[in-house]
Amino acid sequence: MKMIKKLFKNEEGATAIEYGLIAALIAVAAIVAMGQLGNNLENTFNEVNNGLEQ
Repeated sequence: MKMIKKLFKNEEGATAIEYGLIAALIAVAAIVAMGQLGNNLENTFNEVNNGLEQ
């Protein structure tokens, strides 16, 4: 009986899952931010290229 209570009391697995979810959320936010930065850089280089061609 004590072992069953101990298993339900153990929260290490839940904490690990929470850290994993936080890491995944940060990764998704970083991917979105980097994608937007890439688009902005592409637009800037295209503007420079068009300015040099004229």
